[in-house]
Amino acid sequence: MRKLLSVSSHTGSHPTLAPTSVDADGPRAGRRGWWALAVLMLPVLLISIDNTVLNLALPAISEALKPSGTELLWMIDIYPLVLAALLVSMGSLGDRVGRRTLLLVGSAGFGVVSVLASFSTSIELLIIARGTLGFFGAMLMPSTMSLLRSIFTNRDQRRLAIAIWASGFAAGSAFGPVIGGFLLEHYAWGSVFLLAVPFLVPLFIFVPMLVPESRDPDPGRIDVISILLSLAAMAPVVFGIKTFAERGLEVVPVVSVLIGLGAGVLFVRRQSRLSHPMLDLRLFHRGAFSGAIGVNLLSVVALVGGLFFVSQYLQLVLGLSPLTAGLVLVPGLIVMIASGLVVVPIARRVRPAILIPIGLLISASGYAAVALIGDGITAVGIGVVFVALGVGIGAAETVSNELVIANAPAEKMGAASAVSETAYELGAVLGTAILGTILTAAYRNAVVLPDGLSAAQQEAAHETLGGAVAVAEQLPTEIASELLVSAQHAFASGIGPTAWIGAGLVLAAAVVAVTTLRKAH
Repeated sequence: MRKLLSVSSHTGSHPTLAPTSVDADGPRAGRRGWWALAVLMLPVLLISIDNTVLNLALPAISEALKPSGTELLWMIDIYPLVLAALLVSMGSLGDRVGRRTLLLVGSAGFGVVSVLASFSTSIELLIIARGTLGFFGAMLMPSTMSLLRSIFTNRDQRRLAIAIWASGFAAGSAFGPVIGGFLLEHYAWGSVFLLAVPFLVPLFIFVPMLVPESRDPDPGRIDVISILLSLAAMAPVVFGIKTFAERGLEVVPVVSVLIGLGAGVLFVRRQSRLSHPMLDLRLFHRGAFSGAIGVNLLSVVALVGGLFFVSQYLQLVLGLSPLTAGLVLVPGLIVMIASGLVVVPIARRVRPAILIPIGLLISASGYAAVALIGDGITAVGIGVVFVALGVGIGAAETVSNELVIANAPAEKMGAASAVSETAYELGAVLGTAILGTILTAAYRNAVVLPDGLSAAQQEAAHETLGGAVAVAEQLPTEIASELLVSAQHAFASGIGPTAWIGAGLVLAAAVVAVTTLRKAH
C-alpha cells in the first residue's frame, strides 16, 4: 500500500492535501492501455528528436543565416524559455479543459509552426518560430505524462510505463542524430523541422481512439492573474541568468532577476490564498516530490549543456560529418534507454536515495574524464563518455519522474507533471546558457584572428566557431588554414573547464537525492 496525497474537505481558504491509500497491486491496465502509451510516445519522440537534430544543424544554420553568437544562443534558448514559462499554466489548463484536448491542440499548432520554421529566411524569423513552437510544445509534455497516471493506476505497471515514456527521450535523441545527419547531408537545414509531420499525423488519428479524456473533476475557474504572474516569474529569471552568463554583473540581468523573483513571491502568495490554486504549493512539502524535481533539473542542465558543445566539437574541430557525429553519440543514448528500463525491477528493492546517487556518480565520472583529457579527446573518447552519462541519467530520470507522479493527487496531475517538465526545460535553458556561454566566452578570449579579414569577417569569426568556419570558406587557403587552426584550438581550450562544471552539476544532483529522498520508496 502506498500513501499518496489527495484532496479532501475544505479547511480554511482551500482544500487540504490529506493522505489516502492507493493499492500498488490494484487494477492493471490491459492491452488498450499499452497501445495508448505507444501513441503518447509520439510527441515525446518528436520533441527529443527535434532537440538533438537542432544541435547537429547548428553549423548549417550558422553558415546559412550567419547569426551572431548571441542570436545563435537565443535561437536555441527561446524554445525552452517559452516552454518553461508556460508549462505550469498549460498543465493547469489541461486539468481544467481536458488533458487529451490540450494535447491535440498543441500537436496541431506544433505541426503547422514546424513547417513554417523550415522555410525561415533569416535568423530573426527562425527565433520567432522557435518561440511559437515553445508555446504549443508547452501543451504537449504535461499532457502526456499526466495521462499516463490516469491510464496506469497500478504502480508496478506505472513505473514500467514511466520508464518506457522516459526512454522515449533517449530513443529520440539516439535516432535524431542518424535521421538528422542523413537529412543534413542530403537536404537543406530546414528539412529537420519537417520531421514533425510524420509524427503528428498518426497522433491525430489514434489519440481519440485509444486515449481516454482526463481532467480535474472540480477544477475551479481559470485564474488569468496567476497565469500572468507565472510568466512574469519564469521568463525574467531565465533571461537574467542567461544575460549574466554572457555579460557579467550588469544592471539588465540584475533587474531581470529581481523582477522575476518579485513576481514569484506574488505568485506564491496568491496560490496560498486561492481555494483552487493553479499550482498547489503544498506538493513541495513532500521531500520525494521536491527532491525528484531537483534531480531532474540538475541532471538535465549537465546533459543538455554537454550536448551543446560536444555536437560542435565533433563536427567543427574533429571534422566529422553530421551523420558520423550523430553515430558517435548513439551508443550512449542507447545505454540511456537500457538503463531506464533495467532500473525498473531494481527500484522495487533499492531505495531511490541509494539508487539515484550510484547512477549519477557514474555519469559524473564521464564528465571528469572529459575534463582531464581536455582538448585531446577523440571521437571514440566522447562516445565512451556518453555511455557513462547515459547509465546514470537514464536511471535517475526514470526513478525521479515516477516519484513525481506517485506523490501527487491524480486530479492535479497536469499541474504536477508541468512542474516536472518545467524543471526539465529550465534545465535545458540553463544547460545551454551556462555551459554554452562559458564555452563561447573561452572561445572569444582565446581565438586569434589573422590579418586580412574585413570588419564583418572579424566580427563573425570572433563570435562563434561556426562563424569562423563560414568565414574561412571565403578566404585564400593560407589565411583560411591559419584562422581554422586558431578557432578550433580556442574552442577546444574551453572544454576542460566546461566539463568540470558539468561533473559538479551531476554530483550536486546526487547530493540532492541523498538528502531529500531518504524516506522515498
